[in-house]
This record gives sequence, structure tokens and C-alpha cells, in this order.
Amino acid sequence: MKRGTLITIILAAIFAGILLYSTLSAQQVECSACVTFNGETNCATASAETAEAATKQAVTTACGTISKGMDESIRCANTPPTRPQCRNR
Repeated sequence: MKRGTLITIILAAIFAGILLYSTLSAQQVECSACVTFNGETNCATASAETAEAATKQAVTTACGTISKGMDESIRCANTPPTRPQCRNR
């Protein structure tokens, strides 16, 4: 293997490792939330830097399968979650 190719592979691996570490280290809180919208209930789990952000992302994810179209998605995302639970990672 050429020296330039080896250096490129090593640098790419280092970059990927730094990117993975920075992404995962920012995910400090994991929250689960259930949403009831239009008579349907769905639950989801998400992680983020804060409990508020993780809960909002869990609600958005839960709404993905029970809402149809952008209008319903927005209304569902504004629905208060039932049984929100968070834990530190």
C-alpha cells in the first residue's frame, strides 16, 4: 500500500473517531415520551444534551407515525406528552 493512501486512511479514521465521540458525548440525557393524538397513542425515546430537547425530539418521533401531513405533524408535536421519563446517560 502506498504511503499516501495509508496516511489518508489513518486521517479518515481519526476524523471519524472524533466525529463519533463528539456526537455521542453531546447526548447526555435520554427521554421517553408517549403522545396521544387523534385517538392513537405512540411512544418514542430520544437523547439530547438537555431533558427538554430530548423530550421534544421523543415527541416529534412519536408523532411521526400517528400524524399525516405537515399540519397534523405540527399539531401533534405541540401536544403535551404523557408519561415523559428522562434519565442521565
